[in-house]
Amino acid sequence: MTYATDRIHEEIAYIAYHFHWSLEDVLDLEHRDRRRYAQEIASLVNRASAEG
Repeated sequence: MTYATDRIHEEIAYIAYHFHWSLEDVLDLEHRDRRRYAQEIASLVNRASAEG
């Protein structure tokens, strides 16, 4: 199973943008951890949007 390159770039940009981490820091994450951070950020962003 391969993971789409576009999806990896999207996750990296998303995490780096929200956490202000460098590319190297994000790339050092395991795939599972990177996905989890992206999901948690999305949850926080959605919650903040819903609260106004």
